[in-house]
Amino acid sequence: MFEHRFQVRSPRATHVWLCLFDGEVESRRLMSRNGDEWFCEARVREGARYGFRAAGSHPFDPSKLLLDPNATHLDAPFTYDPRLSEPGFDTAALVPKAVLTRSLPPLPAREPVFKAGGLIYEVNVRAFTMRHPDIPSEMRGTVAALAHRSILDHLTRIGVDAVELMPIVAWIDERHLPPLGLSNAWGYNPVVPMALDPRLCPGGMEELRATVEALRQAGIGTILDLVFNHTGESDLAGPTLSLRGLDDDVYARSETGVLINDAGTGNTLDFGNPWVRAMTLRTLRHFVSQAGVDGFRFDLAPIVARSPGFDPQAPIFSELRADPLLADRIMIAEPWDVGPGGYQLGAFPSDWLEWNDRFRDDVRRFWRGDGAAGAIATRLAGSTDVFGEERTRSVNFVAAHDGFTLADAVSYRSRHNHANGEQNRDGHADEVSWNAGNEGRGAPEDVRALLASLFAARGTIMLTAGDEFGRTQAGNNNAYAQDNEISWLDWDRRDHALEAYVASLAAWRRAHPAIGAPEIRHDLHWSTLDGGAMMAEDWERAHGFVMQIPGGAEVRIDRVNRSVDLSPSPRE
Repeated sequence: MFEHRFQVRSPRATHVWLCLFDGEVESRRLMSRNGDEWFCEARVREGARYGFRAAGSHPFDPSKLLLDPNATHLDAPFTYDPRLSEPGFDTAALVPKAVLTRSLPPLPAREPVFKAGGLIYEVNVRAFTMRHPDIPSEMRGTVAALAHRSILDHLTRIGVDAVELMPIVAWIDERHLPPLGLSNAWGYNPVVPMALDPRLCPGGMEELRATVEALRQAGIGTILDLVFNHTGESDLAGPTLSLRGLDDDVYARSETGVLINDAGTGNTLDFGNPWVRAMTLRTLRHFVSQAGVDGFRFDLAPIVARSPGFDPQAPIFSELRADPLLADRIMIAEPWDVGPGGYQLGAFPSDWLEWNDRFRDDVRRFWRGDGAAGAIATRLAGSTDVFGEERTRSVNFVAAHDGFTLADAVSYRSRHNHANGEQNRDGHADEVSWNAGNEGRGAPEDVRALLASLFAARGTIMLTAGDEFGRTQAGNNNAYAQDNEISWLDWDRRDHALEAYVASLAAWRRAHPAIGAPEIRHDLHWSTLDGGAMMAEDWERAHGFVMQIPGGAEVRIDRVNRSVDLSPSPRE
């Protein structure tokens, strides 16, 4: 037993109670106020389970058990129940409890393993190993599985420099999914930002720390994909789980009091609120000091710089830069949201990397046959039209978790999302894709051309797990609700020849570091396929070109023959 000070912020509450649980028995203690904070001293055991209740004028509802926004451990995952939104219904039996656990000793400061220009490997933790034959059944679908020798060997073989883990903090299903018999498979609907999901990380922070260290020992960094743009409490009909019941002012509202929905999820966190920014920095510091991660990818990142419009000089950027624990971490923006002026590719600070969807679309259009050679050349050269003439901050990709898999992009002309229960209306309707033969069976040379184009690009590159061996989702380009064999990687049926080809591309890229270097030196030289000088008028009508790279490497792009030839030739 030890004395612990419980503390929570609730500026407009009139009463807040600490709720301690012994099994299903709840004991409540009225907390004392100190400004916006409420506190209570209690003698407890490590592992004590707790929550809060708050009272006051609308929207407070003391029948709702509320999660500590600073919780780092939960006793169970979230399960959606419509009664979580029902006024006056006691939800203690429906929500997880925070678990009081001592922090691990802080890790010593170390430079990130990952550097800009390397290969990021995007991983849906659960889907990645659920069907892996070498992973013990009890370990499949967890963070710990990433440290298994068979996984480390695979990552090393294909040249991965960092894994980017899709959300691993605890999330709740969107309310329309349970009636459809579906569940959230991606995790982009969190409730509190630091609590690891017990399904993905049953060993808690110790499991994450051990896995990050195992990856580090293999020369691979770890980037966490985190969601700060909204919480799983959704719109006003959504569940009351934490912040809504403690401090509803953290959610952005219009002048008329209506919830702003720039995330498209029902609510948007207000980064003009200093506490929201402080919570964000506290979360990032937590994962650096406790797990040693290299950096973070920010989902719908313009929201962190909105108040209400996007501002490249928003306070969050200078606060991150000034933080001694975070200043050298890798920061990656998904530079768009669904709010007004939400597309901000190229507008983030110079020390951020950005997902570049223009790379994806221009490269795909070229190989589909309706894109110009000049467009793909600009993307391969680092997208100087977007990021300027000095240094590219592009994260180049040809497929990501959101959209068609790489194999499906050349196999389906349109989405096949019927399994999502929304009459095939969800997901991207106009994604750049094609099929040269029978639907569902794309040309292997198209996949290779897209992959080679990616590995030949200046700047950071990203490959989504399984695209290196031809994963398919049967044309579903929005598999967020498919926690099943639609999204689980099929390791037994992978294309070993394609996998070997990707390994050769990675070896070729590493042998020619000038390719990945983000610095723009204007040192690329261009010629026609027959060796002539590339003239300005050639870029619109040419079916290919040759890109010469310092150090003797050369990339020959030939759309007619559906080929990308690299020299010196990569070995398969």
